[in-house]
Amino acid sequence: MRLTKRHLWTGIGGLGVLGVGLAVAAWIVYEPEIPKVPRPDPRMFSSETIKRGEQLATAGDCIVCHTADNGPAFAGSRPLATPFGVLYSNNITPDEQTGIGNWSAAAFRRAVKFGVGRDGTHLYPALPYEHFIRVKDDDLDAIYAFLMTREAVSKIAPPNELLPGLGIRQSLAGWKLLFLHDSREVVDEARSTEWNRGKYLVDGLAHCGACHTPRNLLGGEEWGREFGGGVAEGWNAPPLDKSNPSAARWDVETLVKYLSTGTDTAHSTAAGPMGPVTEGLSRLNKADVHAIAVYIDSVMHPDRTGSPVVNAEPEGVDDKATGSEAAALFQGACAGCHDPASPMAVRGRPPLSGTSDLNSNDPRNAVQAVLQGIKAPVGSNAPYMPSFADNLTDRQIADLLDYARTRFTQNQPWAELERTVHGIRKENQQ
Repeated sequence: MRLTKRHLWTGIGGLGVLGVGLAVAAWIVYEPEIPKVPRPDPRMFSSETIKRGEQLATAGDCIVCHTADNGPAFAGSRPLATPFGVLYSNNITPDEQTGIGNWSAAAFRRAVKFGVGRDGTHLYPALPYEHFIRVKDDDLDAIYAFLMTREAVSKIAPPNELLPGLGIRQSLAGWKLLFLHDSREVVDEARSTEWNRGKYLVDGLAHCGACHTPRNLLGGEEWGREFGGGVAEGWNAPPLDKSNPSAARWDVETLVKYLSTGTDTAHSTAAGPMGPVTEGLSRLNKADVHAIAVYIDSVMHPDRTGSPVVNAEPEGVDDKATGSEAAALFQGACAGCHDPASPMAVRGRPPLSGTSDLNSNDPRNAVQAVLQGIKAPVGSNAPYMPSFADNLTDRQIADLLDYARTRFTQNQPWAELERTVHGIRKENQQ
């Protein structure tokens, strides 16, 4: 084949386009390293700043995600199960070798808001920078001051256990182009100061939408479906908008009680990943908890004009079910706490007729509650429920939940419940 000038220029043009494409990709991926700094002297931070940082870190659940079970606070290594594999949180104590002791405040801000480590490494969005990008710099500086005055712990997180090909951190730059948008909070002058404070916390540090918003196949939050419900660590995170099936039974008062204690006698007890969240919020100042409740209530009831909360339906008994094997199983395993006349129920345990899990169209959370149990937050009077995973078969759990749903709610039975229980049990064992 004879090469002509046309072929030559076409080839040169193709190489030029390729070169420009590679240059653009490199520009997108590249993040400069921020130089190390000497570990800050804790005395350089005022007590007021440290205290404010502690409260902000509490709102952001920093200790929840960055503390392994029975591990040192903020030292990382907590596993987080995702659809893409297991991620382990980083050490954010002021240790200079394994933590963030040699990070400047600027490096800390860049990591939290833009998902880039001090050395220029892209961080996985398990750090919810989709939300933290909205946080004010002076609030992040206060959190930085708080963390830099914690005990330094030398601890390296285990390697992440991701699906093949997902360990290439440079690909996260493309993910950020799609889903990380700098949307600073704008004060709504038509709303109260408390409402604006609640929105700032919910959308930013508290990152409620990270769990309570559905995600697409790439792991990004679905646009236009904020607070529409999601999945977190194998549990359903219910909608926080008006589509919540129990919305009519929530108001500011009940939300405050639930968020700050982990339970509300008219509704339910925080379970799964929500349990540690309420444990953290129990240490948050009352004003911020109330502001969060005010904002969530406005999202859940956009048209509310002061109408009263609808109480749960009274507990009824399906006479046809009382003599069944499932009824006997309920009496042996559950009645001591959940029968309406039991001492535990009388002392304030939420009635099953009002629980969101038993009334939901999806049985996942009810199944998880039986399989995993419910841990009461530390220092809380919230109810505790043991795990029955080792005591009951898939068939027994399905029969038990079917009986409870029939007895305590007006809803239709869940379809193929035994298969659902089996599938969730397998998920938990992976």
